[in-house]
Amino acid sequence: MTVLAPVAALAARELVRFWRQRSRVVGGVAQPLLIWGFLGAGFSASFRPEGHAGSYAAYVFPGILMLMLLFSSVFAAITLIEDRDRGFLQGVLAAPLPRFAIVLGKVGGGTLIALLQTVLLLAVVPLTGTPFAPRGLLLALPVLALASLGFAATGFAVAWSMRSTSGFHAIMMVVLMPAWMLSGALFPAAGVPTWLAWTMAVNPLTHADALLRAALTQSALPAAWQIAVFLGWVALALGTALARVARVERGA
Repeated sequence: MTVLAPVAALAARELVRFWRQRSRVVGGVAQPLLIWGFLGAGFSASFRPEGHAGSYAAYVFPGILMLMLLFSSVFAAITLIEDRDRGFLQGVLAAPLPRFAIVLGKVGGGTLIALLQTVLLLAVVPLTGTPFAPRGLLLALPVLALASLGFAATGFAVAWSMRSTSGFHAIMMVVLMPAWMLSGALFPAAGVPTWLAWTMAVNPLTHADALLRAALTQSALPAAWQIAVFLGWVALALGTALARVARVERGA
C-alpha cells in the first residue's frame, strides 16, 4: 500500500462528510459574510484606516477571509475527536500505514474544505463593489492555502489529545480568536499602544494578513522577516501535528 492512497482516502472522507453536512456548508460561508456585512455597514461611516483609501468593508475583507479559514479549521479538527469517539481513529491507527499519513490526510482534507469555502466567498466579491482585481484574487490563493494549512495543522495538534468537542472549541476560540483580532484584520497596527504593537508583531497571523493584503491589492510584499514568521508558523504547526501523532501513547 502506498502512502498516497490512505492520505487521499482520509482527505476524501473529510470532503464527503463536509458536503453531507449542509448546515456546516451554509454556516461556514454565511457567518463570515454576515460579520463582514455588519462590520462594513457599521464602521464605514466612522472608521478610516490610515493609508487605506477604500471603505472599511474593503479594509476588513482580507481579515474575513482569514476568519473563514479559522472557523473551517476548528470544525475540521472537531471531526478528529468524533472519529476517536466512534472508534474510526483506532481502526486507522491499527492499519498498516505510517502515522504521518493520518496527519496529511486529515489536515489536507481540512485545508481543501477551507479553500473551497473561501473560493465561494471570493466568487461574490465582484457583486459587493470591493476594489480587488481578479488577478489579485488569484494571487491571494497561495497565501490562503498556506494559512489554511497552518490553521488546520494547529487544530489537529490541539484536538489530538482532546476528549471533549466543547473543550476543544473553547480552547481554540480563546487562542485563535484573539490572535485573529490582533492580526490587523479589524484595525491597523499604526498608532496602537506599544505593548499591543509588540503583541501584533509576534503574532504570525499579522504577517499572514499583511501578505494577503499585498496579494489582493497587488502592492509591495511585506518585509522578508514577516514572510519568514508566517512560513515558520505554518511549518511549526505541521511539525507539531506530526510529532503528536508519531508519539505512541500507552494505555494503563
